[in-house]
Amino acid sequence: MDRVNHGLRRIPPGAIYLLGAIPAAVLIWQALTGGLGVDPVKVLEHRLGEWALQFLVAGLAITPLRRLTGLNLIRFRRAIGLLAFAYASLHLAVWLALDLQFRWAEIAADLLKRPYIILGMLAFVLLLPLAATSNNTSVRKLGADWRRLHLLTYPAVLLAALHFVWLTKAWALEPLIYLVATIGLLMLRGGWQLRRMA
Repeated sequence: MDRVNHGLRRIPPGAIYLLGAIPAAVLIWQALTGGLGVDPVKVLEHRLGEWALQFLVAGLAITPLRRLTGLNLIRFRRAIGLLAFAYASLHLAVWLALDLQFRWAEIAADLLKRPYIILGMLAFVLLLPLAATSNNTSVRKLGADWRRLHLLTYPAVLLAALHFVWLTKAWALEPLIYLVATIGLLMLRGGWQLRRMA
């Protein structure tokens, strides 16, 4: 594992942004070329949301991976978190601009009729301060408060996973896998923090 970690140290964090942008580029290309089926807006909206959740879960898994396997991806955590926020923002933008075309009365009705949208919105709101403070200046200025603020990651990921499960309106396997993985990772991290405080 030391050799793997040594190799990873040669990869600049900026490369993660480039790799993380590939799914969005592919989706845009498919949308422009008719590769997203008969309802491209819905497909685009859902796939962007799935990528946001995948990056959130990946960010949550970094510390457990290091503790359990020795694989050290800590230096990429900021990039992964910001990619999660970028995909969540695109997911929201597609819903507002392309799906509902800024019809605010319909948007309000959707929020009341579909509570899972509220869960998604809450997750996005929790991600806002995390994205805004994901820079070295904020880390220096906030000090210990920065770590406390970024504990918002935990409820944000859980809300996002619940949002995905609820919107499928059925016990589909994929959303449940994300939810189980999220709960498992949160329990691992919570257990380690409790032992540290004991």
